[in-house]
Amino acid sequence: MKTRMTELFGIKHPIMLSGMSWISTPEMVAAVSNAGGLGVLATGVLRTDETRAAIKKIRELTDKPFGANATLLIPGAKENAKVLLEEEVPVINFALGKGDWLAEGAHKYGGKVISTVVNERHAMMAEKQGADGLVVTGHEAAAHGGDATSLVLVPTIADVVSIPVIAAGGFADGRGLMAALALGASGIAMGTRLMTTKESPLHENFKKLSIEKGATDTIYGPYFDGLGCRSLKTKTAIKAYRKGFLGLPNFFTALPNSRHIAKMLGMPYFKIMFGVLFAGPKISLQLAYLANAFKAMALATEEGDTKRGVLPVGQSTGLLHDTPTVAELFERIVVEAEEVKTRLSGVVE
Repeated sequence: MKTRMTELFGIKHPIMLSGMSWISTPEMVAAVSNAGGLGVLATGVLRTDETRAAIKKIRELTDKPFGANATLLIPGAKENAKVLLEEEVPVINFALGKGDWLAEGAHKYGGKVISTVVNERHAMMAEKQGADGLVVTGHEAAAHGGDATSLVLVPTIADVVSIPVIAAGGFADGRGLMAALALGASGIAMGTRLMTTKESPLHENFKKLSIEKGATDTIYGPYFDGLGCRSLKTKTAIKAYRKGFLGLPNFFTALPNSRHIAKMLGMPYFKIMFGVLFAGPKISLQLAYLANAFKAMALATEEGDTKRGVLPVGQSTGLLHDTPTVAELFERIVVEAEEVKTRLSGVVE
């Protein structure tokens, strides 16, 4: 299946792995790229030396195109993004920040840059900054989807930009792929579906829960990580999503958790603290939320702790019924998409 997305990245299938912390590892990236999609490494929880090592590992596991992400709001993200440029990563996916310098740097070695956006204004800004494509994330998505659903957001943004659009949020099978193409996208990004595959490092406890839960078994709100975030609905998640006193995060837990993040990223704690303080009250509050959320997500993803962990998943969790390999999943999606195409040709004249 050829689309603007496959042509842009030189891949076989118009399917991208969402960059998910603790899940989009080198092995997972390679599995997606080897299956014909675009694997994207998550760098948010990596030190710069770990990011460099991860890129090397990906190149040992695949000779196919791959990408890596940088969520520019997160401490250490800009340093990781510079590593991506130095290592000449084929595709860089940035979010929550200005990416013109990334586009300029990547284009010098022939790389591509895509920006994750949730509204028209950010989409048009990203295009002006030199982005080669957009990941348009609807409300159905895991973690940080937009206020509008994919059904409305994808065509809205496709109408105002000239670069390829990759639809994210609610896509898990061939029907979704064909729907995205009909809406004006050139392909899809999947997180929830791909985290429940055999190659995914997600703990089996949450793979099992993701299959058992339905489309209405997610929770969405701004008080988990300071952004509008969607996760699997569990007793723990419901508690974590409650509005704190005066709408503020729990600073008593944010302090030790932020120390853990500093250690994880190999950054001096005072550097993170000064950065947070000088970022202003709005960003400071958001980063305090993120400190608590990171701990809960790590417990879910790595340890499978259903009592303390919280796992971001999208509403497409209701479409999950098994744990295939990535290659099996992609083959199934392509077959389903062709079946949809054939069925529609007999229905629509």
